[in-house]
Amino acid sequence: MSYEAVIGLEIHSELKTNTKIFCGCATSFGAEHNTHVCPVCLGLPGVLPVLNKRVLEFAIKAGLALNCKINNFSKFDRKNYYYPDLPKNWQTSQYDLPICEHGYVDIETSKGKKRIRITRIHMEEDAGKLVHSGNTIKDSETSNVDYNRTGVPLIEIVSEPDMSTPEEARLYMEKVKSILQYIDVSNCKMEEGNLRADLNVSIRPKGSDVLGTRTEMKNINSFKAVEEALEYEIERQEEVLEDGGHVIQETRTWDPDRGITLSMRSKENAHDYRYMPEPDLVPIITSDEEIEAYRKSLPELPDARQARLESEYGLSGYDAGIITSSRQMAEYFDDVVAAGADAKLAANWIMGDLSKNLNAEGIGIEASPVDAKRLGEMICLISKGTISSKIAKKVFEEMWKSPDSPEKIVKDKGLVQITDTKAIEAIVDKVIADNPKAVEEYKGGKKKAIGSLVGQVMKQSKGKANPQMVNELLTQKLG
Repeated sequence: MSYEAVIGLEIHSELKTNTKIFCGCATSFGAEHNTHVCPVCLGLPGVLPVLNKRVLEFAIKAGLALNCKINNFSKFDRKNYYYPDLPKNWQTSQYDLPICEHGYVDIETSKGKKRIRITRIHMEEDAGKLVHSGNTIKDSETSNVDYNRTGVPLIEIVSEPDMSTPEEARLYMEKVKSILQYIDVSNCKMEEGNLRADLNVSIRPKGSDVLGTRTEMKNINSFKAVEEALEYEIERQEEVLEDGGHVIQETRTWDPDRGITLSMRSKENAHDYRYMPEPDLVPIITSDEEIEAYRKSLPELPDARQARLESEYGLSGYDAGIITSSRQMAEYFDDVVAAGADAKLAANWIMGDLSKNLNAEGIGIEASPVDAKRLGEMICLISKGTISSKIAKKVFEEMWKSPDSPEKIVKDKGLVQITDTKAIEAIVDKVIADNPKAVEEYKGGKKKAIGSLVGQVMKQSKGKANPQMVNELLTQKLG
């Protein structure tokens, strides 16, 4: 039998606040164990939480950016379950009245555009972290708890089960990450646990509208793992059904070293958590005016920005998609164009030489030694014919090492392009005389032979001859 997968994601994103959701403890990553704690986040008797207003602001902005309806009235609830890294034995979260509902994002798959609906976004607190004496809990003699992360603010973004392939799930998570970074509400550093996802997947016969039994994989924190874990789990469920068995509703964990999922526990349902309204926190009332003010404060979002680059500058969908994949790169591009550069040349240089150098040094575009203004000025020199594209590569490498302007580098290094017809013609005549075989091949119909002659001219001019003039003169003289 042929099966199809049904996939939904619950994305957890830590918010970029200085302090925790219900107290004044710091949220910074990597501090000494149990130093960012207080009676509130340790859940000691008699304490009262107070909602961090910045958390509410960031949650609303995330909802708006993800096309959600923002609820004027929402509240917090207690989600009761036992984990050793939750000191209160409940998690303060939102259940029936979340802050955001009914959103969507559009992704571009290998088969075209697809819309993934978002059921809800709710605010909650993160749990602590178990620190094992060994590499895993199985080979550890002791396990301690670091409560620094307890109370760090989270939003949980719950999708509808609209994805049917691991690729779509990865693209969806990448898109959500990009949007959260654009609006600057989360660092989304997956290696620090800022962004992670629970994957829900089931399979059913192709063409059926009846959902199968789903499993959930917890805390997946890389795009590669999202795709690989889903691929394995879909294949595992197919084998279970083909063998006449039944898929069990359960929570599983992904073992990246072995490339398999492993059973953890039976999957809980909402009633198992015994939700109850949080009595120590007042309901959240947000006016339409406040929501609109948050909407107006949002930057230009990736989809809108990509559409603008395509329509305003004629960039291809692929190029515009790469440029707008991060807010820093998109703003860098806009600044390069604002410096007078041709937009298509700007995109080529950013995606080409600039990205190559950034990747080689392991730095982001915001730390580039070549700022947008100087790159724009260099591209202008190409457009004016002052330097060729080949010479520009030498200029760029000098700019990477030196703070000098491209004009100064060109002048100091003697890199001005030769555009004097007589000077180029003299070199062309010499190259024709010195390369009779290539000349004979060209005249015999092998038109590609002219490339060798162009290369010789460029070599003898040390790359400074105008390539267009070189081609024109060679074509004219060779007939």
